[in-house]
This record gives sequence, structure tokens and C-alpha cells, in this order.
Amino acid sequence: MLLTTSQAAAELGIAVTTFRRLVHAGLLPGLSKRGVRVMIPLETVQALSERPPAPLDAISANRFAVLRMDTARPTDLESDWMGFSADLTPDELLKTLRGWWRCDAAGVAAGGVLPVTVAGFVVAVLTSLNTWVSNDHGRHAFPDATLAGHVTDLATPAIHLTATTAKNRTLAKRLLGTRLPSRSGGPIAYISTPELTEGP
Repeated sequence: MLLTTSQAAAELGIAVTTFRRLVHAGLLPGLSKRGVRVMIPLETVQALSERPPAPLDAISANRFAVLRMDTARPTDLESDWMGFSADLTPDELLKTLRGWWRCDAAGVAAGGVLPVTVAGFVVAVLTSLNTWVSNDHGRHAFPDATLAGHVTDLATPAIHLTATTAKNRTLAKRLLGTRLPSRSGGPIAYISTPELTEGP
């Protein structure tokens, strides 16, 4: 059975514009077209609905940032691309994901990890955020950031780990493909870790 993007979005309880980000980012398998309509297999949508919430206990900080991404597109900023696409290589992803953002740079660094989401799903994980640089437009980049892993298919999910340490590989493996909803007026959102902020 095939669903339209509107039907798939309704099944997941998200806006159709939000769901289309997953389509355009190349994260969904088995897509087909009927005229101008993109059709999604029901089993793909069901697999997305069964993705677990992100395990916040995997993150040691009591507050961390989330980078909310749209589909990759060319840009005139310091990076050749801005956004996420499953078709980008790890090096291309790292280049486009590590800046330039309007954010609390010290707060991002303090979190120790930067999950990257598309439509509320974790599709990449950045670590090594201890240093940052700023430009004249009030934006910040993290030149030493490393890509711990990324996803090329959310339904399975197909996870590719690139971290060089066991700790970061484990962290990326636990986070990738999970659901991590967040709200923000910009690309960076901040989430508190309840397990660490609540008292005894």
C-alpha cells in the first residue's frame, strides 16, 4: 500500500511540510511517483512511527543543543552547502553541519554533543565541540567538530558510524535514528535532560 505525503504526515502526526523534509533529504526508501505526487510505502511510514525517543540518559550534560536541519541546498556563506542530505559524503556533511549558526556557542560546547535532526529524527551526531569561531554576522562555527555518525535511511535505520573513539561511537549509535522533537525560532534548540536536572 502506498501513501501520499499528506497521508504519511497524518499517520505520523506531523505537518506535511515537515514530512517533505524527510523526502527531500533522501532519508526514505521505496519512494515512487504518480504524476507529480510522491508515494511512500506504508511499511516505511510504520517504521518511522516505531522509532524510539532519543535516550537522554546517553548525554552527560544537563542541557544540550540540537541542530535542526532542512534539506541541503547551496549557500553563499562560508560553506558550500547548508542542510542535510543522505547523498552527501561524511566530509561534505561535516563541512555543512559545523557552522555557521546563531547560537550560544559556549552552551553548545558545554553539551559535549550536537544531535542533528531532520523533522524531529536524529540523522547525524557531532562531537568535539570545545572550540568555536565567530564571524561579523553574529554566527558561530565549530571547526574542530567531528562527525560521530549519520543516517542514510531512517526506516531501517541505516547507520554509519565514523567516530574514532568507542565512547563517541556508542553515543552516536544510541542517538541515531531516534526521535528528538524540539522547538526553536532558529536552527539551534536547547533541551534539558530531566534525569540530571531533577532533584532526589
